[in-house]
Amino acid sequence: MKRLRIGMISFAHSHAFSYYRELATIENAEVVAIADENRERVHSLLEHGHLSYYDDYRDMLKLPEIDAVIICSENVNHASMVTDSARAGKHVLCEKPLGVAIDEMKIMIEICSKYGVQLMTAFPCRYLPAVVETKKALERGDIGQVVAVKGYNRGTAPEGWFVESSLSGGGAILDHTVHIADLLRWLFKREPLAVYAEQGHLFHDLEVEDSGMVHIEFEQGMIAFIDTSWSRNRNYPFWGDMKLDIFGTEGVIHMDAFAQTNEVYSDLEDKARWSYWGEHMNYYMLQDFVDALVAEKGVPVTGEDGLLATSIALAAYESIQREGKVTMEQENEHEALDMK
Repeated sequence: MKRLRIGMISFAHSHAFSYYRELATIENAEVVAIADENRERVHSLLEHGHLSYYDDYRDMLKLPEIDAVIICSENVNHASMVTDSARAGKHVLCEKPLGVAIDEMKIMIEICSKYGVQLMTAFPCRYLPAVVETKKALERGDIGQVVAVKGYNRGTAPEGWFVESSLSGGGAILDHTVHIADLLRWLFKREPLAVYAEQGHLFHDLEVEDSGMVHIEFEQGMIAFIDTSWSRNRNYPFWGDMKLDIFGTEGVIHMDAFAQTNEVYSDLEDKARWSYWGEHMNYYMLQDFVDALVAEKGVPVTGEDGLLATSIALAAYESIQREGKVTMEQENEHEALDMK
């Protein structure tokens, strides 16, 4: 059996540790090297002994045995790491958001195409059982023509570089809009036309916004609204949610992606909590990535998908700055002017 040999670049994002654990269970994949400027951060992984370690990811990219890389760095470093990996001939799975500006994401996609490597964006929510069943119901036409969607992606406020705009590129709007935005495009096969948004500093004393309301006008008259916030405090029983209320001409679908939970009450815990027992979305996403590359097929979630989902979040920031609705054409024009 052909195995995909993988190098992991940066463990700045905690998802990297989850990806590493899931990859260990995938038969046709093998992590052979990791690169992180902070050796202490990955010390526990290096104790296994079979991994090559590099403090500079560009040295790791020189390894001929690596077929693909997974990038989980700070958001602002995605662009340089993706393009460096592409020039080294490595396929790429990049953590969301793909980038922090439209033009840089376009360059990332172009460079990957030029060097014949595939670029996949990490959108594991597509693999959640509730999301998959919702897609099937929509394809059957169970609720008729969809006219409106209300989305929720609320979570606990992160720490560290996530709340430093120079490293993250934004706050709750960028962090929590992109997952729902990708699902809206994927589920309904419609592209956004215009965005109106508002932001707030309601829950925490942070440099970046901790809350946002994003309204989106889609093709064929569909409208969507996203509550994107870090509104879950530390005492909440689960880190956050992923929900859609979908309103059609013949019915309504209520989708709760993390409803598969047990309620846990323990004397060892300071609070009651929900323990998620559902299927592992990261595993299925990674298996899809590996299988596509081994079979030399197109990856299921492309760089273009990452660009288009992130463009909605960036249009939200532009709307806030202009204090009004922004069309997607205006957002593209604004990005082009900023590059001149």
